[in-house]
Amino acid sequence: MQNDSAWRIERIQARIVDIPTIRPHKFSFGAINRQSPVIVQLWLANGACGFGEAATIGGPSWNEESPETILHAIQEYLAPAATGGDARKFCEHFARFEAVCKGNMFAKSAVEMALVDAVARSLDVPAWQLLGGKRIQSLPLAWTLASGDSRLDLEEAEKMLQSRRHRLFKLKIGARSPADDVEHVERIARGLDGRATMTVDVNQAWDGNTARRFLPRLVDAGVTLIEQPVAKWNVQALREATQALGDTALVMADESLCSPQDAFQLASQRACHVFSLKVAKHGGLLRTREVAAIADAADIGWYGGTMLETSLGSAASAHVFATLSDRHHGCELFGPQLLVDDIVGQPMEVRDFELQLPDGPGFGVEVDAKRLDRYDRARQGLAPKTVDFGRRHAESGN
Repeated sequence: MQNDSAWRIERIQARIVDIPTIRPHKFSFGAINRQSPVIVQLWLANGACGFGEAATIGGPSWNEESPETILHAIQEYLAPAATGGDARKFCEHFARFEAVCKGNMFAKSAVEMALVDAVARSLDVPAWQLLGGKRIQSLPLAWTLASGDSRLDLEEAEKMLQSRRHRLFKLKIGARSPADDVEHVERIARGLDGRATMTVDVNQAWDGNTARRFLPRLVDAGVTLIEQPVAKWNVQALREATQALGDTALVMADESLCSPQDAFQLASQRACHVFSLKVAKHGGLLRTREVAAIADAADIGWYGGTMLETSLGSAASAHVFATLSDRHHGCELFGPQLLVDDIVGQPMEVRDFELQLPDGPGFGVEVDAKRLDRYDRARQGLAPKTVDFGRRHAESGN
């Protein structure tokens, strides 16, 4: 049994890494050609080291946080608040984070991930054991078709089917006119000819009237799940779409769903059929479980979303998803496959169209220090040098 001092947080380091994508990944609000997650490394007095990650999509295009603001929040506020504390007290750390830094949920989630990973590794157990216990062994793994070109998307889908990696496909739409987007979906549906499950993500691009007009056409094309068709604030339009579709297709909330309070509002208004769970937007693994508990109580399904993390962040998400109910609609933790390289030695296994949820210790993946250094933005001269808070704190004499 380790004494209390062994759990002291000694040092916290954060850095931005820049990894190119294998192809442009298009959304309603733009396209990305590289992903720039913030990687957190945390050391305990007992010698254990844990890692966390926060990734955004398109910098601040998805929400208010960017890699640069996440790095700043961690270095200047969250790391000082956590250093010296007991790593096991996850909820106490989150309360302290809330006191020193409002919002910034992506940054908070990355530090909490590193805490959980370090504690789990200290105990030589998988992280899911600290999060309620494993209930699910694998999840159907979706792949997003987001080149914007129907022919290329179909070719990509065929390769995924043949390799038995994916038969659940999400189409990113909303960048073109609604009519053009629907025709794009229809072309892909004809090409797949019932051999795969199709979902779409509108990424808030439509208003209520557009949604009422075009959602039925998406359903007629064979789409079974429609993600965030309207602006995140427009819960009324989301509710109307949910009621209008009935049981012909499911409406999923994503950008409208960040906090447990958002979850309660959506559930009380019956504004969606499915919650898209994303660890970063909820503020961590524990708050993801809080949101999922509201879904379970309200008879709402869940879907394991992604912010296109590396295998590190994807594995952390997989650990919390493994503890949830079986009322799911699969997951999309495909982020590592979209990147030209990864920061871990061995990614999670995909077998027979399903992601095999990992065991431990920690998040069950091992970060490759050389790869982490290779893509470190500071080492490439693109940003100020990475700050190691624990070391800076010690050198200042504070």
